[in-house]
Amino acid sequence: MHIQNQLINMENRENIVKEAYSKMAQLCSRSEQCSADIRKKMVAYEIMDELVEEIISKLKTEKFLDDERYVKAYVSDKFRLNKWGRIKMRYYLKAKGLNDELIEIGLNEIKEDQYKKALISTLKEKAKKIKSDNKYDKMGQIIRFAQSRGFEPEIIHRYISEVVQ
Repeated sequence: MHIQNQLINMENRENIVKEAYSKMAQLCSRSEQCSADIRKKMVAYEIMDELVEEIISKLKTEKFLDDERYVKAYVSDKFRLNKWGRIKMRYYLKAKGLNDELIEIGLNEIKEDQYKKALISTLKEKAKKIKSDNKYDKMGQIIRFAQSRGFEPEIIHRYISEVVQ
């Protein structure tokens, strides 16, 4: 009787792993995911921790899940589409629990000349929308806006003079 219960539990465990793996692989094939997101989703499905780690390991082995690839895709998308700076991207990636080393690899994918162009275009766009005639008010608003987008203060100050005369 005891051995029969163990066999049923083993069979049930395998079914849970197969089903969860299948769902997570499907999710990963639709869009880039990080291991922290997948872990959260499986915990929400109330899958035991040991099974979660087993499934994540299998997803990584099968190349459905790759945190470095996720970081690079995230950085590329947020920079290209949202015009975010490095500070904001680093903050959101850290909040997902990703490794600092992986985050730096991803952020280093941004070329300096493209970063400078994105910052200057962001500064110019904001400058057009500001109604104030006072140069210092205008500069303050532009600087705050660029910082809220995640650009580094020293870089903002370096290029603000190209925008505000």
